[in-house]
Amino acid sequence: MMRLVTTLALMGVAATTPTLAFTLPTTTTTKATTISHHRPTQQQQQLRPTTTTVLNLVDPATLVDAATTTITNSVLLSAAAVPETGGVGYSQASYYTILGLYVMSFPGIWSQVKRSTAAKVKRKTYVSDGENAAGGKGLRQQAGEIMAYMKANNYEVVDAGETITFRGVVQRSASQAFFLVFCTALGLLSLGLVLDIQFHDLVLPLLGKPNWFLLALLSPYAGIYYWQSGDRVDDCSVKLSTNEGETENEITVQGSEEELERMWRQLEWKEKGMVKIPGLLEQRS
Repeated sequence: MMRLVTTLALMGVAATTPTLAFTLPTTTTTKATTISHHRPTQQQQQLRPTTTTVLNLVDPATLVDAATTTITNSVLLSAAAVPETGGVGYSQASYYTILGLYVMSFPGIWSQVKRSTAAKVKRKTYVSDGENAAGGKGLRQQAGEIMAYMKANNYEVVDAGETITFRGVVQRSASQAFFLVFCTALGLLSLGLVLDIQFHDLVLPLLGKPNWFLLALLSPYAGIYYWQSGDRVDDCSVKLSTNEGETENEITVQGSEEELERMWRQLEWKEKGMVKIPGLLEQRS
């Protein structure tokens, strides 16, 4: 009897144990699967609106609308800045001020052509080392160098007193004539531009609307005027003196500016009161 009860008890436990072991894992797995697929967490619900907002900011349709609006506004502003037909789009005060300055400076072209036939006379004083200075020259030797220089440049002695006067003939220069034609042409072209702006709607009887730039065709007359003036006659006067110790010679020269510039450089003088600074090439040599 006892053996039968024990056997039944063992059979009941064995039958119950497998059923419990099978049911519990199945229930847990089903619940986990249901929660992960059908019930999103609170963190996922908070992230969804943020992702949607970012996608809306970079929407191509939004960018195209913004660009179209900006271009339309720019075109409207540009159209508003353009003056109406017959209107003025600049400051008249500034325009007439510049026009007045141009009118006052334009006669400089004629002045340049006029002065090309005459020398610009200047008077300067130069110094050199005297006879008692190291490597210096006496007045007689200095006068001989000046005489040789002037004769080499086609000057002749006119007066040989205390002040020696030389006279020479400066021949006409073809390069100078072409330069005058070029400068005059530029001036007349600028005048044509001003007249075209000022009288843009002018219509002359029998001629119609004039072409102001044709004024540049008058520029060759500047070269003709210079060439017909012939060779130029220049006078140059030189006066020599020395100090008491004969350590410094003083040369006073009056003549054309171009001739004075060539003379002091070739004869190696120094302008009185000035200090000669050697150039970069002179320092290297």
